[in-house]
Amino acid sequence: MSMKVALEQLGFGPCYHMVECLPRGPEHWQQWIDAAGGKPDWDTLFAGFGATVDFPACSSYQALADYYPDAKVVLTVREPERWFKSTQETIFAPHWIEYLRSVEMGQFIQATINDYLQDRMHDQEYLIQRFQEHNEEVQRTIPASRLLVFEVKDGWGPLCQFLDVPVPGGEFPFVNDTQAVKGILNKIIAEGPEAVFGYTGAPEP
Repeated sequence: MSMKVALEQLGFGPCYHMVECLPRGPEHWQQWIDAAGGKPDWDTLFAGFGATVDFPACSSYQALADYYPDAKVVLTVREPERWFKSTQETIFAPHWIEYLRSVEMGQFIQATINDYLQDRMHDQEYLIQRFQEHNEEVQRTIPASRLLVFEVKDGWGPLCQFLDVPVPGGEFPFVNDTQAVKGILNKIIAEGPEAVFGYTGAPEP
């Protein structure tokens, strides 16, 4: 979320993130299932957006880099154990994973996240290994001229230099959204995604 906010501040928004994806509802999710199955329509999925971060896009990073050959790629890295702990409190929390097995939204999550991690979302050793393999794979497959390996704690400097934009005034946006994510997930479980999001159509970017 910090990267989403930062990219939008730098003029590369709107930035697509899971918070844009979920409210769009089943028809939009199906497009991601199709993409995971080898039939993507990237122009439709990202219509109106200037950048993307997070799942579901990050598990398709290579396909997206190929489709948008002029796009730059920022690989955000962090301490693996802290990343694992964060996932277990939020997107891989056991009660959330169990809930997804029984709802339509779960098919989309399965295709874009769980399959990418071999359904081993609670296996710390494996998940950290997969985390590190992903980072190594990105650095091996994306040309160095297109890639920035970045920690948000590094702030505006390296990101702005890489994207060739001026450093803005103000501090880099550090967004700690763990509690907010937990609240949204619990609300979805209690009320259902349709009640929470409404599915009134894709919101205007």
